[in-house]
Amino acid sequence: MGFVHWLTTIFGSSAATLADQRPLNGASESALASSLQGLPVGDRGWIPLADAARLFSTQEREYAFGEFDNEGQNRLARFAAEHRCLPDFRPVERRLYFCKSG
Repeated sequence: MGFVHWLTTIFGSSAATLADQRPLNGASESALASSLQGLPVGDRGWIPLADAARLFSTQEREYAFGEFDNEGQNRLARFAAEHRCLPDFRPVERRLYFCKSG
């Protein structure tokens, strides 16, 4: 039994992993909204943190969504609520994930 087969047996199919890693269109808020609309409930997709900062924050990219960026945090929260998803920051991956909720 190969290593990948063993991991697939323990953690599930690789298709679930691929769906979990779906890049979304972060060119604009409307493009992101359209991408999220096509995301099945329970799945998640991502945009680069640089795109998230450009779309939702007025702060410099390295300060976007930090403790002093209330405006950016609020804009992102409103967008996420409107599109029924939960934002999940992953700074090490330089990604902002959106998990589609019901």
